[in-house]
Amino acid sequence: MALPITARGYSWTHADRDTPAVGPLDIDIAAGEKVLLLGPSGAGKSTLLHAIAGVLPEESGESSGELLVGGEAPNPRRGGTGLVLQDPDSQVIFSRIGDDVAFGMENLGLPAETIEARIPSSLRAMGLDLPAEHPSAALSGGQKQRLALAGIHAMSPEIIVLDEPTANIDPSSAPGVRDAVLAVQAETQATMLVVEHRVGLWLDHVDRVIVLGRQGILAQGAPSRVFGHPNLSSVLIECGIWVPEAPSLSRDDRTRSLSGSVRTGGEPERSRVLSDRADDRLGEVLLRTEELSVARPRMRAPAVAGLDLSLRAGQALGLVGPNGAGKSTTALTMAGLIPEFAGAVHAEAELRDGLRRTRPFAWPSAQLAPRIGMVFQEPAHQFLASSVAGELELGPRLAGWSSAEITSRVDDLLVSLGLAELSQAHPQSLSGGEKRRLSVAAMMAPRPRVLIVDEPTFGQDALTWAGLVEMFLDALAHGSAVVAVSHDQAFLEAIGADLLDLGDHGGGAATVSADVQVRAGDRGE
Repeated sequence: MALPITARGYSWTHADRDTPAVGPLDIDIAAGEKVLLLGPSGAGKSTLLHAIAGVLPEESGESSGELLVGGEAPNPRRGGTGLVLQDPDSQVIFSRIGDDVAFGMENLGLPAETIEARIPSSLRAMGLDLPAEHPSAALSGGQKQRLALAGIHAMSPEIIVLDEPTANIDPSSAPGVRDAVLAVQAETQATMLVVEHRVGLWLDHVDRVIVLGRQGILAQGAPSRVFGHPNLSSVLIECGIWVPEAPSLSRDDRTRSLSGSVRTGGEPERSRVLSDRADDRLGEVLLRTEELSVARPRMRAPAVAGLDLSLRAGQALGLVGPNGAGKSTTALTMAGLIPEFAGAVHAEAELRDGLRRTRPFAWPSAQLAPRIGMVFQEPAHQFLASSVAGELELGPRLAGWSSAEITSRVDDLLVSLGLAELSQAHPQSLSGGEKRRLSVAAMMAPRPRVLIVDEPTFGQDALTWAGLVEMFLDALAHGSAVVAVSHDQAFLEAIGADLLDLGDHGGGAATVSADVQVRAGDRGE
């Protein structure tokens, strides 16, 4: 049975902040209603979803007003709410995927035979055609997101709460995942709230749109009313909403120049392989792979095999392909953070800068960090400082920059990120989109010659997306090379990336440019 959700003057303030992370809000969501929750990065969308699911820790902040789910205060122990988080890694509990799917059902007290029957069907419904015994650690980020959705599918909860459920899903598979979620909602008639920057993916499938601003609700109503109202169009664009059929997604000339790489329907255009890049626009080779095969530790077979590429100063390379193709594993191996399964990654003289060892994996962290910066798929896993400014200062300080240079660089980055007012906030108290921008900027801060990033535009609105594009273009202009794992084809096009499709199982080499190729026929399973 679906449950209604009501809020009266509800707000939540983090312990280290003076202003609320969300609210104050007055909301009435009817039982069984499907709602798309939109708003700029940092507006409190994830905080509201966590509050509805009852998982906001009391010690981390303070609430005011009233929030009721089914007429009662939210309580996760009742088991009626299924929540899918932004960070897919944070919701994997058990070592086997079948146990993970069973967890929610066990909490609901379902019979053992029902649980066993639902596990394989829920895995298949979310595109995970794997046995229940498959190790969770062997999944990619996108596959972990599918696993979390499979757990919700199996539970058939009264409320379904989804935070960017398709952000780590490859674009061709996202509609199928959405349809599977909608099938669960139709079967159970559950109340559903979904936060998603891919507006076009959900717009025709929800009853209502609620747009959050930083001081409360900016607009709400049927999708046709919110996006068809002439007086709301400029408000939505100013908030960075990916507005369908918007003439521009920008608020100034700088951002307008970037908006041409975004289709007005809210979905990225398909990037093309940039094989006509003039060699004289690029610098020397910085990083080279030779017959490289990659795999996660303890795996017996490579995720990708036979990779030969040369990465040059000023070059952007996009690693693309479906979930599970080995993109993140390839990125981690190139970054020197996990060893090669076979073959080698070599740093050329310009990148080594006096170091004798050519393999980045053999370098101590003090030598690796200033040369190769890595942004992980889960941004919260790499924060080391207790403030936003401190996180940005760390890299330049370790690289030996002067105090004046550090201050200037940090100030510039805070403004570019839109985080100047949060400079003293703890990184873990930021929204998902803010954490992503901070993690990217922290790695960029000391200007490493090679920057390797995994889903860098995750959780961004249209305006913060444009700001990140500008930061990457600046890094390329300063002679850094960029390797980006991304499902965001518009981003890859905007930074002029060559594309390497690791999911190409074609009959020969998947050639991207004269300096990049992978033998698709040698791919491991």
